[in-house]
Amino acid sequence: MPSPYRAIFAAPGTLGFSAAGLIGRLPISMVGVGILTMISEITGRYAMASALTGTLALAAAFIGPQVSRLVDQYGQRRVLRPATLVCVASVAVLLAAAANGWPDWTLFVCAGVAGCVPSVGSMVRARWTVIYRDSPRELHTAYSFESVVDEVCFIFGPIIAIGLSTTWFPEAGPLIAALCLLVGVWLLTAQRSTEPEPHPREEHGDRTSALRSPGLQVLTATFVATGAIFGSIDVSTLAFAGEQGHKSAASFILAVWAFGSCLAGIVFGLLHLKGKTERRWVLGVCAMAVSMIPLLLAGNLPFLAVALFVSGLAIAPTMITTMALIEAHVPRAKLTEGMTWISTGLAVGVAVGSSVTGLVIDASGARSGYVVSISSGVAAAAVAFAGYRRLTKPAQGEEPATDGDGDSRTHQQGDRVA
Repeated sequence: MPSPYRAIFAAPGTLGFSAAGLIGRLPISMVGVGILTMISEITGRYAMASALTGTLALAAAFIGPQVSRLVDQYGQRRVLRPATLVCVASVAVLLAAAANGWPDWTLFVCAGVAGCVPSVGSMVRARWTVIYRDSPRELHTAYSFESVVDEVCFIFGPIIAIGLSTTWFPEAGPLIAALCLLVGVWLLTAQRSTEPEPHPREEHGDRTSALRSPGLQVLTATFVATGAIFGSIDVSTLAFAGEQGHKSAASFILAVWAFGSCLAGIVFGLLHLKGKTERRWVLGVCAMAVSMIPLLLAGNLPFLAVALFVSGLAIAPTMITTMALIEAHVPRAKLTEGMTWISTGLAVGVAVGSSVTGLVIDASGARSGYVVSISSGVAAAAVAFAGYRRLTKPAQGEEPATDGDGDSRTHQQGDRVA
């Protein structure tokens, strides 16, 4: 491991909570594609499968920030454990309903309740922020490492979920994902020494949501469109591989996509870039949008794999930059909630993107699903450009998660983290 990455683990407890976070967030790339594969294997209905995964994503988008808000107030252990138990129980009932042919509405109810799944990645990043709040360079490296961990999950998660559901039994993928969530959250919350200090409402007297920040609004809206990219690519790739007669290959192609992002994240974490974070963020969003175009031209699986690898190069750097901007615009007492809103934006986008793509594929074929990817990329770039001025304005109100000096907190945060 390069020395900047090795250095961040010098702080006590960092290796332990990062390892637990890896296990706990593996389900983020397994549950959706696992349910998608399970339903398509059992019924062959892609529209139904994508609608079900969309319901889960929307439920998580609605409930997730509320869970994180409670975490900011009462601590990770007190909130995450009961939320995880409810989520795992709901997934278990969903699998039983699918296996036994229960009415469709029971599947959607279970998916909705399972939306209380915690944002494990936000919990881990909050711990890194507490440790390296006064060391911007190390915090940048830590965020880069966590983005790489996310991509590792997206490399192996779909392979495990699709592989289990297609070669073992249809419910295997979501089942293993639920078990990983349970184990990961329990291990993470057992580590009390690095848990961020809670901020009860009666102490800071602010009951408003972190989403009131104009900067966070721009970031969240942009990632709704970005999530639609992710959701559409997942569904389109699975369907395209099925049309080519190699459905199980979809997991490896999606892994190639995540691998491109993983490599970019590793390199980005080693760089000491200059310039404004906001400008670099907009460039990253635009790069993601442009990289969608070759997907529509893919005529075979090898070409699609190459195109997805290239498009993945823009993902991790954009996500890392996003975390830096969140710190500049969100108060410390609402940091976990602020980070979760980005996941929420992605979840809403995944729900919309996967649902629309499922309908498009059923009507016009798998390749046409990538039209949704391109449209979503254009929308993300448009929102980023429209909201650029909000991001360049100093944070208002409470002290942001990372301190700045003078009237240019956001700009200086960009220089420090870069």
